[in-house]
Amino acid sequence: MVAEARERQEPSTVTEPDDTETTAHPTDHPELDALPEWPQDTIAVLVTTDPAPHAIPVSWPVRAGDRRILLSLKFDRGSLARLRERPDIALLILGGGDVALCARGTAKVIADPMPDADDYVAVELTVEVIDDHRQSAFSVATGIQRTVLDDSELRYLEKRVATLKAMAANRN
Repeated sequence: MVAEARERQEPSTVTEPDDTETTAHPTDHPELDALPEWPQDTIAVLVTTDPAPHAIPVSWPVRAGDRRILLSLKFDRGSLARLRERPDIALLILGGGDVALCARGTAKVIADPMPDADDYVAVELTVEVIDDHRQSAFSVATGIQRTVLDDSELRYLEKRVATLKAMAANRN
């Protein structure tokens, strides 16, 4: 069954800097030119280093442009300290609508603290490479799901995301 799925997959193409498309090698991941849209309630995985990799879930990343993502991180997170020291990051996004990518680039704090959220900072990810992890044999119907147990925390998250969206709009 897996062999049949592999046979059905079409060769991946990669857009080179001169805008020509080339077929990716079997061990390479195809790349996207721009970040796709994903559902607001997407949970992503942020990877930082120290130098070993550390991965944490992050709630509701905001697409802020073709190669820009904004996040809110709690001020006391180890990941925040690591990205301040070593800004190279990766953000894995698995979201509804068949979004499966790893955005690699650098991170920087753009608001410390965030407006109206003293215990959070706003972080901007500048994306250099977007690895496309979609496959012809599978589709991501929904991303990581979670159940809200505290309505006040949900309202606080919604407020932070609204702030991030406003920040994104002001910089475009």
